[in-house]
Amino acid sequence: MADVLSPYGEYLRLERAMSPHSVRAYLGDARSLVAFAGARGVAIPDIDLALLRAWLAEHTRSGAARTTIARRVSSAKSFCAWAARQQIMSADPSVRLQAPTAHRTLPPVLTASQAREVLTRAAGHSGCEGPNESSGPSGGEDGGTSDAGGNAPRVVDPDDPIVLRDTAILELLYATGIRVGELCGLDIGDVDRGRRVVRVIGKGNKQRSVPFGVPADRAVAAWIDRGRPELATQRAGSALFVGAKGGRLDQRMARTVVHRAVDAVSGAPDIGPHGLRHSAATHLLEGGADLRVVQEMLGHSSLQTTQLYTHVSVERLRAAHRQAHPRA
Repeated sequence: MADVLSPYGEYLRLERAMSPHSVRAYLGDARSLVAFAGARGVAIPDIDLALLRAWLAEHTRSGAARTTIARRVSSAKSFCAWAARQQIMSADPSVRLQAPTAHRTLPPVLTASQAREVLTRAAGHSGCEGPNESSGPSGGEDGGTSDAGGNAPRVVDPDDPIVLRDTAILELLYATGIRVGELCGLDIGDVDRGRRVVRVIGKGNKQRSVPFGVPADRAVAAWIDRGRPELATQRAGSALFVGAKGGRLDQRMARTVVHRAVDAVSGAPDIGPHGLRHSAATHLLEGGADLRVVQEMLGHSSLQTTQLYTHVSVERLRAAHRQAHPRA
């Protein structure tokens, strides 16, 4: 198994440029499939369509969700296609394998007014970690700015480098709808302030350019000019965003920034960076943006993925109709 899965993992990492999380998921599914086949006396070259369907059926009987089954179908197709190209299998048995239609749930999103309040508060409230924050009872890299009871965060110096960074993170995420991994991977040179465009390396190592507006431009400029020099060390290299210890900002910290900023707004749903991405896409479509333009901005390979946000907008219309129309 190791002789096959090790080079397959390298293929996922290098050729398909998958994230570490996706590589773990796909390798786990491939390991499960190979183990399932081995338990039935079937070697990898002899895996066929019937065995693939039996493997999926077992997961279905164990209670796996449709989305999980759909991902395992994708994993099986990826593994079998790779094995066939490597001549480990004589042919790809997954060609006729079909995934169940996944139930697509409506993601929670901020209203436009909630998004505005999140960004306004961020500029005057601390959202995050500790060494460069004003002194207070909590400390450490993840030192909070509100107590366990969920009180509103305390007001801090808007020129504090952590506040400048967090404001720039929130403005850029909402302005562009980029993924948190894409945000953390940005270098200073990826931001073209003259054209107000950010160059992003997305899934599959694909590059795209995404525009951002004046508020995000001002926030990023304030961070680069006044905040970043206070925090960055040699470990940061050319990273746009850095952590309190001076290295490139990691995704966990970026998620904490968003969660705490949104938590400060009464009535806002508990969302992270992906929720800001959902919100940006929804507000673009509600404002009249073309679906294919939004697809290009978000870096979706399929228009079907982007169409989910039209359902969010329609659901909002239905909710407004139910509340306001006398015969709803």
